[in-house]
Amino acid sequence: MSGHSKWATIRRSKEANDNKRGKIFTKLGHEIAIAAREGGPDPESNFRLRLVLDNAKRANMPKDNIERAIARGAGIGGDGVNLEEIVYEGYGPNGIAMILEALTDNRNRTVSEIRHVFSRLGGNLGESGCVSWMFSRTGYVSLLPGDADPEEVALEAIDAGAEDVEISDTVIEVYTQLEDFKAVQAAMEASDYEVGEASVSWRPQTTMALEEKDTLRVLKLIEALEELDDVQNVYSNIELSDELMAKLDSAA
Repeated sequence: MSGHSKWATIRRSKEANDNKRGKIFTKLGHEIAIAAREGGPDPESNFRLRLVLDNAKRANMPKDNIERAIARGAGIGGDGVNLEEIVYEGYGPNGIAMILEALTDNRNRTVSEIRHVFSRLGGNLGESGCVSWMFSRTGYVSLLPGDADPEEVALEAIDAGAEDVEISDTVIEVYTQLEDFKAVQAAMEASDYEVGEASVSWRPQTTMALEEKDTLRVLKLIEALEELDDVQNVYSNIELSDELMAKLDSAA
């Protein structure tokens, strides 16, 4: 199991109820604006926009914020959004591979901030392509099973077209080919399972397990990178055990 994706889902769910809500809403607003700019303001015909709107609603983002972000992205009633999508790659402590997705209006500022965090916390910002070959682009849906039998949920996801399903005590992670993502997500939502996140993700082809102290160093770097205003998502090939996941969850 990749581990970090589950931890990120749990942590974002908790953060949606604390003082980090404002930063989450800002990042979601940027994603909404980009999606509306690239595919238009109608979520019925713009799947990328519908995805981020679903995530915004799960985070309880105010309707007014959502509507302003859509209008800004579509260039309605004022200037359009001036953001650029950039993917950065690098290494964390102990050679952990990392991919960052960023939205920025200033490349120089963003790369400087990212490089500083990597250097401060034992990592290195690398060149384009240095680790992306270790990852695959995939559809990703995390489910919070509640009282449902996780094995039955997994079988239902596979029947709907999922490529792989990983089960832990807290989260069911569903992975799909990109062309099957929309259908699998719709099937899971139609079954009334609680969706924690649905997105196009970077999935590591292999993972690395470290000692607990080294794993915590990697997670500290990941969280510091995610704190940067321009960084939307961070992916890694760190392996988290269910035991450490439970410890992190209880401490969050």
